[in-house]
This record gives sequence, structure tokens and C-alpha cells, in this order.
Amino acid sequence: MREPVEWPTRDPLTHRAATTPERTAVVDADRDTDRRYRELDAAADRVAAAFDAHTPGAGGRVAALVDTRPAVAELLYGAMRTGRTFAPLNVDLDADTLRDQVDALGADLLVCERDTEPLATAVADCPVVSVDEPASGADGPLADAVPAPDVTPAELSRDDTALILFTSGTTSDPKGVRLTLGNLVASATASAFRLGVVPGDRWLVCLPTYHMGGLAPFVRCVLYGSTAVVQREFDPAATAEAMAERSVTGVSLVPTMCKRLLDAGWEPTDALRFVLLGGGPASADLVDRCERRGVPVCPTYGMTETSSQIATALPGTAFAHGGTVGQPLVNTTVTVLADGEPAEPGQRGELVVSGPTVTTGYLDDGETAAAFSDRGFHTGDLGYRDGDGRLWVVGRADDRIITGGENVDAGAVAAAIRDRPGVEDAAVVGLPDEEWGQRVAALVAGETDAEAILDHCRAELARYEVPKTVQVVDTLPRTPSGTVDREAVRRRLAA
Repeated sequence: MREPVEWPTRDPLTHRAATTPERTAVVDADRDTDRRYRELDAAADRVAAAFDAHTPGAGGRVAALVDTRPAVAELLYGAMRTGRTFAPLNVDLDADTLRDQVDALGADLLVCERDTEPLATAVADCPVVSVDEPASGADGPLADAVPAPDVTPAELSRDDTALILFTSGTTSDPKGVRLTLGNLVASATASAFRLGVVPGDRWLVCLPTYHMGGLAPFVRCVLYGSTAVVQREFDPAATAEAMAERSVTGVSLVPTMCKRLLDAGWEPTDALRFVLLGGGPASADLVDRCERRGVPVCPTYGMTETSSQIATALPGTAFAHGGTVGQPLVNTTVTVLADGEPAEPGQRGELVVSGPTVTTGYLDDGETAAAFSDRGFHTGDLGYRDGDGRLWVVGRADDRIITGGENVDAGAVAAAIRDRPGVEDAAVVGLPDEEWGQRVAALVAGETDAEAILDHCRAELARYEVPKTVQVVDTLPRTPSGTVDREAVRRRLAA
């Protein structure tokens, strides 16, 4: 008789398919097809066998240049099933950056699709295989490599690295983040405690699956036994239609996506339980619009390094306490450090996170050592807590601007600008200045003009905090994950 275990010893899909094989696992919203857990499990077997055929030997790393599509779930669980680490790469990156990332991974295999095949063959120093019928230079289709797979799922532990994801690199070069199976399960569990799980839940995936916000539903739905509805690309009309027609109960969006949906006249259905809003600060105006429109918005704060969510505000909290991202999730500890010591309620400091969702480290040992202390992972974000533990995130520690000897919190200036009617979003950076050392500069999106922004800032901010450079644009530059690309902001303002 087999000894009982305290931890699932095989990949989550193996356990789910054995428990609820007839439930719908994945819906392809673009092609109007679906797969049950039994079928997804068989597809993962075929992928696992193909990985073994292309890269003999235990373990290793499989990288992927595959955009958002149901096949990503097959790749994720096919890799887990063979004890390999899955590393999805950003399909919008340039060849030089991708080449560096493939090298940093030491990838044994690179999986592409038809659209990314030329890029994959250009950057890879390892075998390349396509999930589609290849055009040239790659093997494939991947799942056809072994017609009758015979796969024994690998024995796994919570400490096995299941994923490597690269950060967005908005303020520095992207870092490769190692996430264990334990990290992923802990994150899914904590999210379930906050958002709840009900029979018939359907989570729409319309964020890129090479970032944690897009990939997390593939993990969570398998653990919950619910359904991932996959839309290859966000579009306000098509996304609203997919949510309505597919009875979607939850979706992850960045603020820009949510605003575009509201601007297009989106009315949520009664089925929708939550809209996780992350990837950047949600303006007070956007949250107010969600409340008026009946959108169950849940502002959230998370990072790749913490397997997604750190803190999440439920709609009632978000509407009653403007700007908060809520209390930290269960088993997640957030310490606000001011001058190296825990801060009092209302006192600002750096946010340090510890708990089972936190990464074991980066690919680079030096970057790992710099990011951790005995208190946990130093996020580089600034924020504060109130007396009830609700968290506010106000900016980045490295966003501090020193102008004429005065310290300016770029996040606080941006927040003040966002409070002006007509402003959709704002990013504030410091630019080199011969007279002041740095000057405060703001890039603002919305229906406004530079002089109106300056008048507002003069009324709301200290004299030295008022931007000396203001530019109004239609939209802020963003990374594919939806976060503001601060280096692009800086280049735009300096031009």
C-alpha cells in the first residue's frame, strides 16, 4: 500500500484529470472550441512525449515564443509532466534581447508558432520546434512527434522550479524569476481565499501568457477544476462579447484595458464576479466609473517575483477606500520599512514581502542577493498601511527625484496629477538639468493641456514638486504586460 503524502506528487493536471475528467478545461474563444480535462491531459501527454523525443534526458528547460493561445497550457503541463522547467518568452521583444534570455536560460529546446518561427530560429542556439505546421527552419508540429505517447508523470516536489518568467524591465534590464511549484500552488490558494471559487467559474485569459497575469489562470483553473476561456488578443468589443457569451465570471485586466471597455459602453453581466485590475495604479476616476457601471473591480498589487497577487481589494473595499489595493492575501506578509525599521500606520516606506508565494530567486545569484534580506523580498515599491492593514502603493523607491536639493516622490506627484478631472493617467520622472541637478517632468494622458496640469499642480503640490516639463499625449507608453514603460517615458520627455 502506498504511503499517504502531504503534497501532490505529480503535476496538477494529472490530479485534476483523474478527479473531474469531464469538466471543461479550456475554451478557445476565437475558434469556438473547447477541451475537457481528459482531452487537455492527453494533449499534455503528447507534448511531454515530444519534449522527451527532442531533448532526451531528465529535467532541463523548455523556452517558448508562443503568443496567448490554449496551446500554452499544453506546453506548461507537458513540461511539468516531464520534470522540466517552462520559460515563456515575450514575443514582442527584439532579437538581441531574446537571444540574451535564451542564453541566460540555457534552454534545451525552443518552442515557437508559425508567426514567431523566423525570430525563434534566429535567436536559438538549441533545437527549435513549432506547435504549428512549420514554414521553414523548425521541426513540427510538436504534438505530432509521438503518435502514441506512453508518459509516466514525473515525481515532483514543492521546491521544483516549474516556471522561469522574465520581468517587464520597466526600470532596468529584465530579470529571470524562478518560480517553484510550491509558489504557484500557494498563489492559487491565497487567491481563492480572497476571491472565492464557485461551481461554474470561468476565467477569461486576454493578457499575454508570457507574463504572470496571463499565465496564472492556467494554474488556478486546473487546481480549482474551473474553466479558462482564452482570447488571443484583447479588443474592447470582442472581449466584452466573449465575457457575455461565455458566461465569464472573472477576468484579469490592466487599467488601460478596463478603461477601453468602459469607453466602448461595456455593461458587465450578472455572471461576472471579479475584475482583477493590476499591472499599474488604477486611478480614482476609473474605480469610480466601475462603481457607477456595476463592474466588480478588484484593484490588486502583485509582481512576477510573488507569483502574481500580493494584496487585493474586493469591490466594497475599493469603493469605500479610494486608492487602496486591500489587505495582503492569506499567508503573505507585507512589511513597510522606513529607515530600516517597521513603519507605523500611515508612515511611508519600502514594501518587503515574505511568504510561500515569493520566488526562490533570480537566475543571477547577484541579483538574488541584492533583493533579499532576513525580512524577505525587497520590492523597491513605496507604500503605507492604515490601521486595518489596508495597503496603498505610492511609487518606486528609485523614482525619487532630487531637484535643487529637495526630495520629490515621483509617485506622489503622479497621483496628484491623476486626481485632476480629465486625466486618465500620468507618469513622472526626473530628467537631468544643469541648474537643478534634476527637473520634475510629467507625461500625462487624457483630455487636458499642459497649462491646466501646471495650474492644478501649483494648487496641490509644494513649489519644488511642480513639474518643470509637462507633455500631454493620447496614451502612455507601456510594456506588453500593461505597466508604464518608464524608460520610454523618460525618452519621450527628454526628446
